[in-house]
Amino acid sequence: MKKINILSASLALILFTNQEVNAQFKLSDIFKKVTEKTTTTSATGTPTTFEIGQGIKEALQIGVSAGADRLSVKDGFLGNLAVKILMPPEAQKVERTLRGIGLNKLCDNVITSLNRAAEDAATEAKPIFISAIKQMTLTDATNILLGNKDSATEYFKRVTTAQLMQKFSPIVTTSLNKVNATKYYSDLTSQYNRLPLVKPVNTNLTEYVTQKAIEGLFVEVAKEELKIRDNFSSRSTTLLQKVFGYADKKKG
Repeated sequence: MKKINILSASLALILFTNQEVNAQFKLSDIFKKVTEKTTTTSATGTPTTFEIGQGIKEALQIGVSAGADRLSVKDGFLGNLAVKILMPPEAQKVERTLRGIGLNKLCDNVITSLNRAAEDAATEAKPIFISAIKQMTLTDATNILLGNKDSATEYFKRVTTAQLMQKFSPIVTTSLNKVNATKYYSDLTSQYNRLPLVKPVNTNLTEYVTQKAIEGLFVEVAKEELKIRDNFSSRSTTLLQKVFGYADKKKG
């Protein structure tokens, strides 16, 4: 009789344990479904002003990081036709003339070195953009969200250009010397200026490359801004989907 009671108790314990485990599995399934539902529905509806601010800052941080990273590697400028730095306008006649007499290598060296200097400088762009994002007001964020497709890029131009010029200029000067751009350009203009009846060419290379490097950054930032505005798949978080989905409806 004692053995039967022990056996019964053991069976009861096993059944209770199995029921508890099954209950836990069912409870976890319920939580999973609730979470999935919450995640899905939280991507819709009208975002708060705070969410708009956070969403715009998140989108811009993703965008400027991607844009700056693309340009700061080897061939980031040189291999990108949209931002590749060519000869300064006043030196393009020089280039045509020198290529016409077989000095292609000299011209190519100048162009390559100008782009290498810009790629060096681009590594310093991201912290400046991130700082501008952190200082952005909620009004700025709302205006960007509901503004034109280049509103964020225009915002960056307005608030970062002066700082970028100041930061880039010494880096570009160092880079131009490091990659021999100054020497190559001096050789090129010297060759040209020795030709009879030509107007001597003098260019402030640092100023020119700095300006072109900054313009290139804004081109890449504009691409990223357009990508997030136009492509749902680029809205990588629930917050981005909610904020930019709201903007789509407002503009639709």
